[in-house]
Amino acid sequence: MALDDPAIGWLRGALDLAIVAVLAEGDSHGYAIAQRLADFGLGPVRGGVLYPVLGRLEAEGAVSFVWQAGVGGPGRKVYSLTDAGRVRLVGGLLHWHEFTAAMSRMLRETTGETE
Repeated sequence: MALDDPAIGWLRGALDLAIVAVLAEGDSHGYAIAQRLADFGLGPVRGGVLYPVLGRLEAEGAVSFVWQAGVGGPGRKVYSLTDAGRVRLVGGLLHWHEFTAAMSRMLRETTGETE
């Protein structure tokens, strides 16, 4: 994604949901979460964006973490989705589908685009 790509702003708005979705696959450290988001085509997510969101999700009880000793390097946090995070994912999924359906409908109607 280029820096002037509007999808960057879209991702920032949906990053909480994207992170809990990735963690629904299993426990992970920050770099691996960013890699998985990139694997899905969401572009690079810098640590300065990712870690504050992870911290907020942890403060809200959606994720928890444990310190894992590093092999030949520093330790790192390994994040897990909590039960509250699973509830958040299910609710977020519902709202996401409602939002994208409404946005698609609006764009089709206002631009005359047909499917």
